[in-house]
Amino acid sequence: MLEVILLAFALSMDAFAVAIGLGVKKGAFDKLLAFKVALFFGIFQGLMPLFGYLASLGIGDFITSVDHWIAFVLLTLIGGKMLYESFGENTEEEIAIITNKVLLLLAIATSIDAMAAGFTLNLMSINPFISMLFIGVITYFFSYFGVYVGSHGGSYLESKAEFLGGLVLVGIGFKILLEHTGFL
Repeated sequence: MLEVILLAFALSMDAFAVAIGLGVKKGAFDKLLAFKVALFFGIFQGLMPLFGYLASLGIGDFITSVDHWIAFVLLTLIGGKMLYESFGENTEEEIAIITNKVLLLLAIATSIDAMAAGFTLNLMSINPFISMLFIGVITYFFSYFGVYVGSHGGSYLESKAEFLGGLVLVGIGFKILLEHTGFL
């Protein structure tokens, strides 16, 4: 269960960082915006792992022999990307107006990592749908809080959230690899 909570926490960090940016952009705290951001991000972050999970089931027996390597590579790449991005300047395009269409595109963009992580859900000894629920709910709360923090001058937290999320994903990837190769 701890592994699921850590995975949900790590995957929510991209959404948290973007939510902070949206809060900074908006200026004064807007409860409706925070709710919409949290809803869009939470739903997409919670649903996208389902696609990865279902794809991993479709590959069946083959994936069983290499699943730990796939999980290790995917989580390490996703986590490494987050770590790398946490050190760079914010190169994301400036958003002029925060519309539902913009929120939809941001929700999809921030949840691609969750879809890739969905491939690893069949390795955990917990119902994948419980995992997806945790991922969605935790992302919802972090996203709401992110808009709040951003609107109160928290732009310096964007890269730190991404760094921490990346570190956790890399750690989970190594844990899965070490468990399946007999080192843990």
